[in-house]
Parts: sequence; structure tokens; C-alpha cells
Amino acid sequence: MRHIQRRSLVDTVVDELKREISQGRWGVGDRIPSEAELTAGLGVSRPSVREAVRSLVQLGLLETRQGDGTYVVATDPTQVALRRAIHLADSREVISVRRALDALAAREAATHRGDEDLETLAGHLSARREAVAAGDTPAFAEADVAFHLGVARASGNRLLSDIYASFDASLRESISDASCLAQGRDPDRADMHEALYRAIDAGNPEAAQSAALGVLEQQEQLLDEQP
Repeated sequence: MRHIQRRSLVDTVVDELKREISQGRWGVGDRIPSEAELTAGLGVSRPSVREAVRSLVQLGLLETRQGDGTYVVATDPTQVALRRAIHLADSREVISVRRALDALAAREAATHRGDEDLETLAGHLSARREAVAAGDTPAFAEADVAFHLGVARASGNRLLSDIYASFDASLRESISDASCLAQGRDPDRADMHEALYRAIDAGNPEAAQSAALGVLEQQEQLLDEQP
């Protein structure tokens, strides 16, 4: 027989937080409760919660965003490995893979979206426009990524949504590199994001797919224009 090892309080908190994620209470892209809320809900000290959250950040399941909270970015280690592979991949390789995912997400979203999905997407587009007008690159990146993740979620396909969420860090990097934002200009010169929203709203899968691919074509053009 083996000796039973005593588990630390932090390990217990880590397991509880993992359970919340694995059971779907906190999905990819969701912000988890604040440190104070977790402390009260779990009945443990703040240092224990802080250390447990830090462990899950290091594991790649959570991501802390300065001034905005901590978000679920993956639900299992396999997804973390995929995220790291995407981070190391060439930008054009990422766009090639996204063509398949974006086209599928757009078509499915046009078919399955609900009123709440449309309201959420409209809100992200509004935040995106405001960020362009203000020349706020970080806010623009957050709104743009949130919009694309919203399209994937509107598809009603949780697996697709989780896979697509693995691209969020890559998306932020590519968006933040768009220098035209500094001049208050939207890198989406043809308003394909707006066209994508309208197609999803109208329930038109073909138009939604065309708009989604148009967004990626513009991103490739931006890569070509970079020195």
C-alpha cells in the first residue's frame, strides 16, 4: 500500500476551479468571479485563491487581463497545446486554417443564431467602431476578437467555439499590428464585419460565409503591406 499524501488547500481550490470549467459553468471567453467573490464562495483565504488562480494561469486554462479580470481561455491541456502551436505558427498559416473555421462559423451562425446572439454581436461592433474613432488599439483588439468569438458561439457548436477560442491570442496580435488604427482608420476597409453581421441577422448562410472570408482577405492584404 502507498502512503496517502496530504493535499494542500491550494490544490483543493485548483481542483474546484477546474471543475467549474470542465462542467461548463465557466466557458471559454467567460470572466471568472473576482478574487473576493471566489474567497467568499469557497470559504478560503485570499492567498489560497490567488495562488490557485496563478496555477491555472501558468497551466494555460486562465488568462489575467490587466484592469479587466481573469478569463477562461481553455478547458483542457489539449486546447492549451493547440493554442501554443498557433502562437508559434506563421501568420499566413493561421489565416489558412481560419478560412475553414470562419466559413463554418459564419454559415452556422446565420442558421442557428438567436436574438441574444445578435444583440451581443451588435454590441461588439459598436465597441469596435468607438475604439476606431478613439484610436484605442487595445480596446479595438478586444472588441474585434470578441465579435469573432461571438460569431463562433452563435453557431451553436460548442466544439467549434472552443477550437476558435484557441486563436484569440493570435487574433489580438495581428489586430494590434494594424498601424492604420493609429490614424483612426479601420483596417476593415470594405466593412466586411458589418456585412457579416447583416448576413447573420438575415439568416443568409452564403452571404455570411462570403463576408467572413472577405475579412480574412483584407487581413492578408495588411500582411502584404507590412514592411
